[in-house]
Amino acid sequence: MKKIAALLMIAGLVTLAACGKKEADTTAQPVAAAATTVVVGLDDNFPPMGFRNEKNELVGFDIDMAKEASNRLGLKVEFKPIDWSAKEAELNGKRVDVLWNGLTITDERKKNIGFTAPYMTNHQIIMVTANSPIKTKAELAGKIVGAQDGSSAVDAIKKDEKTAASLKDVKTFGDNVTALMDLSTGRLDAVVVDEVVGRYLASKRPNEYRVLDENFGTEDYGVGVRKDDAELLEKLNKTLAAMKQDGTAAKISAQWFGADITK
Repeated sequence: MKKIAALLMIAGLVTLAACGKKEADTTAQPVAAAATTVVVGLDDNFPPMGFRNEKNELVGFDIDMAKEASNRLGLKVEFKPIDWSAKEAELNGKRVDVLWNGLTITDERKKNIGFTAPYMTNHQIIMVTANSPIKTKAELAGKIVGAQDGSSAVDAIKKDEKTAASLKDVKTFGDNVTALMDLSTGRLDAVVVDEVVGRYLASKRPNEYRVLDENFGTEDYGVGVRKDDAELLEKLNKTLAAMKQDGTAAKISAQWFGADITK
């Protein structure tokens, strides 16, 4: 009986020890659920990168690129229109996971955003009406120029200090479509806009706009992520590289631009 009692006591102590260890492990390291959806922040009035068609569906070059990349990563994709001028706050406030909508890579933005390798090169072009007498950047002196609020067009104008100082005013708009409407009605003398956007919009209204030979510089587009999201950044870089290598990026580009203009 004493031997049996001793064995039972030892068994009880082992069980208590095991239970205690299990409880400690459970409370010390809670396991977070793996993300299954990536939320893409975008300006939904930025054709042909991301905009709404006649059925109010989100379409565009960057929309198709994001869908393809997310599918390859095994993630669902959710597109969330945001105030583009507050894009960094939306990203770092974790209301979106990436910024993917013709986002220009700049040194200033790199302070708050992690960027993928560039996937497209762009220019900040100057658009005027077809009958405008303006032919050079110097002739913008004393004129009113429009640009999208929070866009790299505003930064590009400021960077050209000589031209910026000569302007009568720089007016900003919520989107480029509205800016071009003001150009058409004569409230602006010129609009500075991303080339891919400007030429696309101009093609929809033949003979209404003209693009000057001079521009406000060359820039690269990249996908923006939070600076501490290194894993997602690495995956996106590998996926974008694979899409370029196997011709998928070129195919999507041809559908929207008639040629492969990816980098």
